[in-house]
Amino acid sequence: MSNDTPDVLVLRSDTHGLPAREYADLLDDRLPTHDVELAQTPAEERELIEHATVVSGVDIDEELLDQAEDLELFAGIAAGYNHLPLETMREMDVAVTNASGIHAPNIAEQVVGYVLTFSRRLQEGLRRKNRREWRHYQGGELKGSTVTIVGLGAIGTAVVERLSGFDVETIGIRYTPEKGGPTDEVVGFEREAVHDALARTEYLVIAAPLTETTRGLLSGSEFETLPPNAKVINVGRGKIIDTDALVSAIQTNQIDGAALDVTDPEPLPADHPLWQFENVIITPHNAGHSPKHWDRLAEIVADNVTDLSETGDAAGLTNLV
Repeated sequence: MSNDTPDVLVLRSDTHGLPAREYADLLDDRLPTHDVELAQTPAEERELIEHATVVSGVDIDEELLDQAEDLELFAGIAAGYNHLPLETMREMDVAVTNASGIHAPNIAEQVVGYVLTFSRRLQEGLRRKNRREWRHYQGGELKGSTVTIVGLGAIGTAVVERLSGFDVETIGIRYTPEKGGPTDEVVGFEREAVHDALARTEYLVIAAPLTETTRGLLSGSEFETLPPNAKVINVGRGKIIDTDALVSAIQTNQIDGAALDVTDPEPLPADHPLWQFENVIITPHNAGHSPKHWDRLAEIVADNVTDLSETGDAAGLTNLV
C-alpha cells in the first residue's frame, strides 16, 4: 500500500466488529497490480477519493462523492444498498455492487441451529443443566416437518441446501415464483398463497430483504393462520414482522416460539417483553458474523476490480445492483 493516489480506496468504517484494515490488507494481497489504501480519517477519505477508480465501504455520502473525479465502482460491503445515494451514482456513471451472498453460509448454519434447538428442545436441556437436574424430558423430531422460507436469495437457498438431509418438506415464498427454486414448492407473495403456505408450516424462516412488499408481512392475521406449534425465525429484517403482533401471538400461544436475530426496534430495549419469554431466542443481529466475512468479500471485490480494469465494462460485475 502507498499513501500516494490509490486507485482502490477502502473507507474507514468497520463492520460486524471486524476492522477495515483487515479487509484492505486482503484486497491488497489479491490486487498486486493495484494501489490499495485504507483511509483512516475523514480528511484522508476526502483526499484519497479524488483519483480513486474504486471505493469500497459500508456507506458513502454525497459530500464525499463530490470529491471523486475518477470513480467507476462503489463496492458496498453490506448486502443492502438502499441506504446508498444510488441516483447520484447513476448520474456519475458509477457502478455499484453489494456483498450479497457472503453471509449465506453462516446465517444458514444459524437458522439450522435455531430449528434444531426448537425441535430437540435444547433450551429445556440447558435450563435443566443449569439447575444440575438430571430429569428426562421429551424432545421432538424435525423429520417430516414443513419449513417455509420467505426469500430464496443466497441466504434462503443456503438454508434449503442445509435442510436437505433432514427429510423435511420445504415451501419457498419469492417475488418470482415462475422461476421455481430449490424448495419442494414455490409460491408468490399473493395473500391467499402466503396464507395457504403458513397454514401448513411448522418452521417459518424469514430470509428476505425489507421492501414495501415484505414490510409488516407477518402481522395479526398471519399469526392467526400459522398452526399453534409453529416457530418463527427471522434473519431478514426486524420490520418484516409486526412486533406487537408477535408479542401477542406468543402471549396467547398462537405460535410455539420464535428465534430473532433481527428485531424492531433494534437494539431491543432491555425492558422489552420479548426478553421475558422462555420460548423466544434472541441474538444481537450477529448471524451474519463470520471469520470468513472479509475473505469472501475481498474475493468478490478483487475479481470485480480486475475485470473492470481489464475490460472497462461494469456490466458483467458480480453482485451488480
